[in-house]
Amino acid sequence: MPDYLPHTEDELVQMLTFLGLSSLDELFAAVPEALRLGRGLELADGSPEPDVLARMESLGEANRARSDRLVCFAGGGAYDHEVPPVVRALAGRSEFVTSYTPYQPEVAQGCLQAVFEFQTMVARLAGLPVSNASLYDGANALVEAVNLGVAASGRQTVWVSAGIQPHWRAVLRTFAAGTGHEVLDIPLENGRTGWPMVTSQAADETPGVLVLGYPNYLGCLEDIGAARRICDETGALLVVAADPVAAGLLRSPGECGADVVVGEGQPLGTALSFGGPYLGLFAVAQKHVRRLPGRLVGETVDLEGTRAYVTTLRAREQDIRREKATSNVCTNQTLMAVYAAVQLGWLGTTGLREVALRCARGTRFCREGLWALDGVEPLTGATPTLREFAIRTPIPGRLAIERLADEGYLGGLALADLIGDDGDGSLGGDDAVHGLLIAVTERRTKAEVEGFVRTMDKVVR
Repeated sequence: MPDYLPHTEDELVQMLTFLGLSSLDELFAAVPEALRLGRGLELADGSPEPDVLARMESLGEANRARSDRLVCFAGGGAYDHEVPPVVRALAGRSEFVTSYTPYQPEVAQGCLQAVFEFQTMVARLAGLPVSNASLYDGANALVEAVNLGVAASGRQTVWVSAGIQPHWRAVLRTFAAGTGHEVLDIPLENGRTGWPMVTSQAADETPGVLVLGYPNYLGCLEDIGAARRICDETGALLVVAADPVAAGLLRSPGECGADVVVGEGQPLGTALSFGGPYLGLFAVAQKHVRRLPGRLVGETVDLEGTRAYVTTLRAREQDIRREKATSNVCTNQTLMAVYAAVQLGWLGTTGLREVALRCARGTRFCREGLWALDGVEPLTGATPTLREFAIRTPIPGRLAIERLADEGYLGGLALADLIGDDGDGSLGGDDAVHGLLIAVTERRTKAEVEGFVRTMDKVVR
């Protein structure tokens, strides 16, 4: 909401008349009754503006689920990583960020160069030769990857690991309803995808695309090689939804055989911010570059032989292809991509490895501490994890989250809020109701983890 609303009474009447309404109450009738306050704001008539602002700020203080007040152990797709001040200082400079769409390179060289560097670093993380200028978020990137894979393979059947983040799977199913893709969820077994035998599938069920998480949403490390072998047998494309931080320690997905690598770039320089704007990562093998969604910034030289940057491939080219186009994405998350480029450039290879290593060590320390508590059990057995893991508690997960918040901890995510009370192919219903997904980033100290374990011991009794 803007800080100042300039509308006069006459303007409000004109608006309502244009809409065919008689009052503001009628305008807001579309808001469900359960969501309305149902009373006044308890402000005295004629209160001065500073008093009203102070009152609103005091009401806002009641929002407890903030990472600057609660020690954050939540993850599930958005993580409390450190964003150094240098990232904000550099990424917001006018040399790198412009409000103008960079179709005219002569006025956007700084922006284009920053995006080009972003593409280069994402391609290296993915282990593939080409990355685009970014997409809207990880879920959007997954949809675009599946569309690319279906177009390349010529088959509509998509095998999706149940280890893919549940919200991403929901977005994919929504888009598939329009495109006609047949999305089949492949269940997990002890935290890893149990791919079926290809020979047991009917010809029309042979997959054109396989989708795998690396690690999956429960934090478990998957076997990309098993998925790659199925793709080799069937001619399917392998799409890997990879964690960019994990690239600091793990072999790249491209090196393991991925055709397309997607991911959520929020851990790379973007602070937690109520769900967005975040950043979709997208990299492909060279042979699929003509199906690449969105923009691709390239390097060239100008008439004087000086290095320059241009949008080499963009949605306009997809428009020209018309019915052969595989994407209608026409823009990218430039600001978030610049943040990610600065963060990655600041960390370097050694810094990214150190971040991933601290996450892995903190996760192991926290996991072992929680497993030692009476009534707390692992949900995925001894399957290796990197930054997050799932546990089962004696009390419902939602209740544990509430109690932990009262003690000063944003204590993870209740799995029932991710996959529903009945569970899905990743976990059963009872495990979902009693399950917690816990993440440990490099920001968590030894004292914070120990305090979290002691508090968990108290709240689950």
